[in-house]
Amino acid sequence: MGAMPPVDPPRSGRRVFLLVAPLLAVMACGPGAGDPTSVTRTDDLFVSAAASLTDAFAEIGSAVEEANPGVRVLLNLGSSASLRQQILEGAPVDIFASADTANMTQIMESGETAADPEIFARNTMQIALPLGNPAGISGLGDFANEELLIGLCAATAPCGAHARDVLENAGVAGSIDSNEPDVRALLNKVGAGELDAGIVYRTDVLSSGDVEGLAIPEDVNVTADYPIAVLVNGSHPMAGSQFVEFVLSEEGQAILNRYGFSSP
Repeated sequence: MGAMPPVDPPRSGRRVFLLVAPLLAVMACGPGAGDPTSVTRTDDLFVSAAASLTDAFAEIGSAVEEANPGVRVLLNLGSSASLRQQILEGAPVDIFASADTANMTQIMESGETAADPEIFARNTMQIALPLGNPAGISGLGDFANEELLIGLCAATAPCGAHARDVLENAGVAGSIDSNEPDVRALLNKVGAGELDAGIVYRTDVLSSGDVEGLAIPEDVNVTADYPIAVLVNGSHPMAGSQFVEFVLSEEGQAILNRYGFSSP
């Protein structure tokens, strides 16, 4: 079973699992493991979600816990492609929230979903620049400049696939110097000034104080649909359904909207 790519912890301090092994270890600590008199929570809800959902799902997780005493939401964040692979390899996951429909379709076709996935949010792409735009990037055409340091997410990650679609739509042959495992990794490199520009989700630019955004023309931009589903092998289907219901609710949608996502 492969290791999850590292991701930044959400600012709210929500618990995040970075490796499948610790995930399995936590589940092994149920009744009957260790001291039989110890008290262990049994409603730990494991949510594998796209890295671009880090901040929004941290707040949603807290709201779900408050509304459902006894439920603890544990977020596992990363590239949707990596999360999909972990699920197919048997990682203990109750809910999958993807940044594209392609990875969710593979999960559904493998019989891993308890019900049809539902689109709960939409996102668009934006150029991310270090504060002050020291390289003087003016648009997508600069992504073909070999003298600049340009980064994208890896092509296997939804943010990388979407970014390449944007460049193709604009007729730009990108000169790419770095391919990052997920959008937060790319955002960090741009914010640190290690790259002159990258293409990330609009929501990630909004959430970061270390980068500034440059709009992509609507006629070449793409819209990312985010599906969510309860998985058949999860340990807590009722709590999973409650989480999904909250995400789709007016309150859940309001939280997502605050972080820059649009409702479906």
